[in-house]
Amino acid sequence: MSGSVSQLPASAISATSSEPAIELRGLRKVFRNQVAVDNLTLSVDYGEVFGFLGPNGAGKTTSIKMLMGLVYPTSGQARLLGRKLGDRVARRQIGYLPELFRFHEWLTGSEFLDLHGRLYGMPAAERRKRIPDVLTLVDLTAYAHKKIGTYSKGMQQRIGLAQALINSPRLVFLDEPTSALDPLGRRDVRAILARLRGEGVTIFLNSHLLSEVELSSDRVAIIDHGRVAATGRVDDLLARDLRVEFRIGSLPAELLPELGKLVQVEQIAVGPRTVVTTRAAGEEAIAAVVDLFARHNVRVYGVMPERRSLEDVFVDVVAPTREAGR
Repeated sequence: MSGSVSQLPASAISATSSEPAIELRGLRKVFRNQVAVDNLTLSVDYGEVFGFLGPNGAGKTTSIKMLMGLVYPTSGQARLLGRKLGDRVARRQIGYLPELFRFHEWLTGSEFLDLHGRLYGMPAAERRKRIPDVLTLVDLTAYAHKKIGTYSKGMQQRIGLAQALINSPRLVFLDEPTSALDPLGRRDVRAILARLRGEGVTIFLNSHLLSEVELSSDRVAIIDHGRVAATGRVDDLLARDLRVEFRIGSLPAELLPELGKLVQVEQIAVGPRTVVTTRAAGEEAIAAVVDLFARHNVRVYGVMPERRSLEDVFVDVVAPTREAGR
């Protein structure tokens, strides 16, 4: 995508409401005897990019379909943009790119976007202005008058993103929005998401590409077996349970009990430098260890935390239940 994100018109967002953009309370969906979503409770603020993660069969797509009104919840409550599910005023302000999209192959890109603009009730003059903007944004201007049936998979995903933004939405649901894109295309999608977030638009992002979620999202929720297994800011989740090596001059034996209160000591290797390998609950614990060493005149030559990824966090959360055969 070569179009500048500055070509995306501002959305005139007013995020002064005390309610979150998305609020779910005990949302549940049962298909016959199969529980697909169980007690899903979370909230997403205006202007957030929120990553929604989980293994296959965890209930992600069913959850999104409930929010989009494609599947009715068995029980629980949900509000979007301060309104109940299915509210027409709210739906006009929501954009959606499904994972398994099948677009009208006989329509050109411009015709397809015009159709969706009409479905949203956009006036003709607004559609004429908006369509070229979103086509430029997703780098499909040269293909505006070609039929979607001639588009590649990646181009179809881009025209899908364009239709999700055609109505200048306040809330956008993106289900695997970059799966068919190359690295440059993914980078441009991240730029679009950043621009939308800056305008106060809320993005609900479901993707198996955890590196993309890590780069794009403010907060994430990991669900497993239909329930939230972990949630929090991305930076906070990455900082939990860090493996950290401290390279020091020497470690007095009398410091071990106090050190053990701050971190979990896994190994001590004595040599020209003593290397203490630990597990720390977070960055504050690392700082506390450095302060401890300083108070007792222990020379610190290096502090090397292991770089964690969102994939590491995901595996730590999901793997135990998978190994237990649940």
